[in-house]
Amino acid sequence: MLASQLFSHCLKESQILEKDQLTDRYHHIWHMDVSLKAFCLVLPENTIQVSEIMKVCYEQNLAVVVHGGLTNLVGSTETNGDEVVISTERLNNIEEIDTASRTITVQAGVILEHIHEAASKEDLLFPLNFGARGSAQIGGVISTNAGGLRVLKYGMTRQLVLGLEAVTANGTITSSMKKIIKDNSAYDIKQLFIGSEGTLGIITRAILKLEEAPKSRNAAFIGLDDYSHVVAFLKYVDSNLAGKLSGFELIWKNSYQQMTSVSDAVRPPLPYEYQYYVLIESLGSHQEKDREEFQSILEKALETNLIIDAVMAQSESEVEWFFRIREDVNNLVDFMNYDQHFDISLPIPMIGNYIADRYNSLNEINGVEQVYAFGHVADGNIHFMIGKSNSSSSLKKKIDHCIYDGLKEIGGSVSAEHGIGTHKKDYLKLCRTPEEISLMQSIKNHMDPNNLLNPGKVFN
Repeated sequence: MLASQLFSHCLKESQILEKDQLTDRYHHIWHMDVSLKAFCLVLPENTIQVSEIMKVCYEQNLAVVVHGGLTNLVGSTETNGDEVVISTERLNNIEEIDTASRTITVQAGVILEHIHEAASKEDLLFPLNFGARGSAQIGGVISTNAGGLRVLKYGMTRQLVLGLEAVTANGTITSSMKKIIKDNSAYDIKQLFIGSEGTLGIITRAILKLEEAPKSRNAAFIGLDDYSHVVAFLKYVDSNLAGKLSGFELIWKNSYQQMTSVSDAVRPPLPYEYQYYVLIESLGSHQEKDREEFQSILEKALETNLIIDAVMAQSESEVEWFFRIREDVNNLVDFMNYDQHFDISLPIPMIGNYIADRYNSLNEINGVEQVYAFGHVADGNIHFMIGKSNSSSSLKKKIDHCIYDGLKEIGGSVSAEHGIGTHKKDYLKLCRTPEEISLMQSIKNHMDPNNLLNPGKVFN
C-alpha cells in the first residue's frame, strides 16, 4: 500500500512525500547531496497528527525515524530505506512566552536560535548555546540532551526542560506540560524521553526554563603552558567571579593555530606561543563594574604567574569574534580529506595527560593526517577531530580504539553530549555497566515492544 493511502485519513496530500518526492531530502546536513532512502516522509503539524501517524505505524509494523534539524553527529537520523520518516519541521510554533514564570512553550520543530531571539525580545535568556543553533531543532536538542558552551553555569538540556509532551510507539500521547520547577510526585517521566535519541518516544512540545537576560558579557583568551595551571585557573576564576563564569573553553595549540589561520574573521587574539588557549566568558548584571572586576581578576592571575598571557574583548563584536574562533569547526573539517569526530568525557584532572597520550598514539597510526582537540574543559568534555587519508573501516576502528581505550578505567564516557546513535553502539559497554544496559533494554522493550522507534540505534 502507498504511504498516501495509509496516512490519508490524518494528513493532507502535501504532508506525505514518497518515491521521487524524496530526491531532495537527506539524512544529515553534511550529506545533502545524498538522497534520503525511506518508505516515505511525513510532515505532521501538531501532536494529534503525530499520534495518528504512530497508530498506523504500530498497526502496520512500520519502523520510524524522526528528523529534526539533521545536525546529529552519531547517525541517529540515518535510514535503511524502509522507514517512515517523521519530520518535525512544521511543528515550528512558539506557543507562549510567560515572563512571570520565565518559561517558553514551543513545538519540537522550533529552531534553537529562534528560541534565543524570542526570549531576548522579552529581556530573557534561554542559555543553551552551541554552534549548530541556527539549524538544530529543539525536539532533537532535547532527545539528545545536548550540551554546548554554557553547561558549566546552566547545566545540560535536561536541566532546562520543565514540561514535555511526547508520543509513544503505539500512538499514546504522554503529556506533562507543567511550568513548575519542583514536582516530586513519583517518577519524572519526561526524563525518559530526554536523551533517549528518539528510541522511546517522539517529542512534540516542551516547556523550557528561561533566565533573566544578563546585562553584561565579558570574554577573554588566555595563554598557558601547563595543564595543571589550566585546572588551577579554572578554580581561581570561578571562585573570584562568584557565579558569573558561564564559559571555560580549552583549545590545544595546534587546534588554535588552525582555527585562527584561515581568514581575517578568525584572526588570532593571542600569538602562537602557548600550549593551551582558554576562552572564558562571564555574564553579569552591570557592564562597567563587571568589566572592571573581570579585568582585575585577569591582572592578578598574570601577576601571580598563574597564566602567561591574556587578551580581553573590548566590545561585543570582539566577544563574538572570540567565540567565532571556537564555534566554527569548519575551519578544521574543510581542510581534511576525510574526518572523524569524537566527544568524550573524563575527569578534569586527567584530561591533560589523556589527551597528550592520544595525540602521540594517533600520530603513529598510518592514515591519520591531522589531530585536533578542544572542548568544554570545565565539564570534562573534550572534542577530537581527526583528519584521515581514507574512509576505510579498519582505519576508523583503529582511531576509535585509540580514543576510547582507557576511558573505562578512569570513569569516562564515549559520549559527553552527542549521544550513541549507530556510530558508538559498540562502545556503550565502555561507559555503562551490563546491569545498566540491561535495564535500558528492558525499558525500551516495554515502551516499544515491536522496536519501531529508531530501530538499530543505541543498542546492538
